[in-house]
Amino acid sequence: MYHPTTRVLAVLELLQTHDRISGTELAARLQIDGRTLRRYIVMLEEMGIPITTERGRHGGYALMAGFKLPPMMFTDDEALALAIGLLAARGLGLAEAAPAVASAQSKLERIMPANLKRRVSAIDQTVKLDLSRATAPGNNAALLALSAAAQARQRVRLYYRSAQQNDSEREFDPYGLAYRDGCWYVVGMCHLRHGLRSFRLDRIRQVDLLEVSFMRPADFDALAYLSLSVATLPRAFTVEVLLKADLDSARSHLFEAIGVFEQTAEGVLIRNQSDDLDWFARQLARLPFAFEIRRPAELRDALKACAKRLLQLADT
Repeated sequence: MYHPTTRVLAVLELLQTHDRISGTELAARLQIDGRTLRRYIVMLEEMGIPITTERGRHGGYALMAGFKLPPMMFTDDEALALAIGLLAARGLGLAEAAPAVASAQSKLERIMPANLKRRVSAIDQTVKLDLSRATAPGNNAALLALSAAAQARQRVRLYYRSAQQNDSEREFDPYGLAYRDGCWYVVGMCHLRHGLRSFRLDRIRQVDLLEVSFMRPADFDALAYLSLSVATLPRAFTVEVLLKADLDSARSHLFEAIGVFEQTAEGVLIRNQSDDLDWFARQLARLPFAFEIRRPAELRDALKACAKRLLQLADT
């Protein structure tokens, strides 16, 4: 049950979000009757918040024009982070993200000083993020339930549908969630397979909380696990290349998901499982430092073919 003070603040929040809103809609959203709503409006007015009231069929409530709550203060860096975060939320595959972002933006713009509002608006209008590969879950229920369960270290029962449309259920300890290559994943201990597993959220049909707690490994990194599992997934060729560079340089020229990076005394050893050696050869061909192909021998042939094509293009 909501405390009356919470409902009063909810009235204020709705008034901030809408230029004008009818008493019927306000009451319906808060699940209260008209008499209670009028009492809450009076309470807000007694707190010094000016509210205009228009009676009649098309009437409603609104904050008085020009009234502003004390502005929320952000540094330039905080404003940039906020603006980029709202942009990213639209494309991160979150169900119903667009209306939620628009609502959040509307609320923030009502309390931001004019100069800060202009900066955030400039980011929104001029910065574009390429998140076109995002795969949206059917709704946000799995994300919310699993993130809460991971924080509380509470076991769940997952109902999952695989890419082959096979349904299964299992008890699962969610260690963490991560967003990678356009999809949301949950990573944790699967009690059906008795090992660490990851599951795409858009394939999860249902999440039920269980009255069982679990211990999560210290400093568990869900994204690192995902990257490692994808890089080591068995494929046609096992690749090992020694890069004559330090770890920072290697990672700055090759994206993290290309393989597992290991710093050694000779350089950085990268391990990869690949089905397409021509593609991997092209990644090596653009590196500004030397490297040594340790295996497979077929990768050397693919690299020679790539070099031959580049020389032919240079001569044309």
